[in-house]
Amino acid sequence: MDALWPFVRIGTTGLVLAAVAAQLSRTIQRALAAETAYAGDIPTVITNFLSYFTIQSNLAAAVVLAIAAIWAWTKGRDADAEPRGLAIALACVSTYMIVTGIVYNTLLRGVALDQGVTVPWSNEVLHVVVPVILLLDVLFAPRRRALGWATVGIVAIYPIVWAVYTLLRAPFIVAPATGTSYWYPYPFLDPNLVPGGYLGVAAYIAGIAVAIVGVGLLVIWIGRVRASRREARTAAV
Repeated sequence: MDALWPFVRIGTTGLVLAAVAAQLSRTIQRALAAETAYAGDIPTVITNFLSYFTIQSNLAAAVVLAIAAIWAWTKGRDADAEPRGLAIALACVSTYMIVTGIVYNTLLRGVALDQGVTVPWSNEVLHVVVPVILLLDVLFAPRRRALGWATVGIVAIYPIVWAVYTLLRAPFIVAPATGTSYWYPYPFLDPNLVPGGYLGVAAYIAGIAVAIVGVGLLVIWIGRVRASRREARTAAV
């Protein structure tokens, strides 16, 4: 397992980059062929693409997994546990990707997608395959370090910043697909669609925040249990 897992991690990095590149290429091609100025606004189209939580969390996971693989092949060869900074980064991206999988498959799976702009295999990789791999990483990757419970506060920082950024930016962006005077990356964040407007959106955000904290605590707990068991085995020897 120790020898295998760095290859799983670096392979996942390559898969993420391929999936993101495929979807970005399709999105840009669609914009270049657009007949309206707002649909063909390349800077806005690219910024919107990079503003999705799914894209950001997948790219973050790709970077962290690559660093973890390189560490395992170099300094990690003789280490008993991951460096604290790497362990925190892995806890963060694992949480984000697991929550991405949960949210997509519970709230967004049934939402109709424009197959002219969506790359189906990329969509499944980013929303299903990679979240499953990160879950397996939490459960089986070697050299897990025990982290303090307060680490969940660090895990929560990025989602909070992303939500604030998204809600502040949305009213100032013309949606490339429709020409409306606002753009939200997900329908459950759009007060024009959600019953109750911003109050309804706040309820969704609160629910997702609970999910992020809950999953983050679960990831930390699993890491602590696995580290404790590893230490017990070492002591027994």
